[in-house]
Amino acid sequence: MEDQLTRITINPEVCHGKPTIRGLRYPVEMVLDLLSAGMSTADILADYPDLEAADITAVLQYAAHLARVQRVEILPA
Repeated sequence: MEDQLTRITINPEVCHGKPTIRGLRYPVEMVLDLLSAGMSTADILADYPDLEAADITAVLQYAAHLARVQRVEILPA
């Protein structure tokens, strides 16, 4: 299986350096917003024909990667 994270690119010349899908002008955060608003993968792919199902999987894998916590430190109050 291809490492889906290779589909996520960061280029200072595209979308102000935000992570995008395959260098296209589709920021990862936009796709996450659509998914969290209840759109299905099929709906997103219908609305954005440049995207592929593997792109949606890559966005979710990227978000999961960012959400991993290495260490939690409790600060005194």
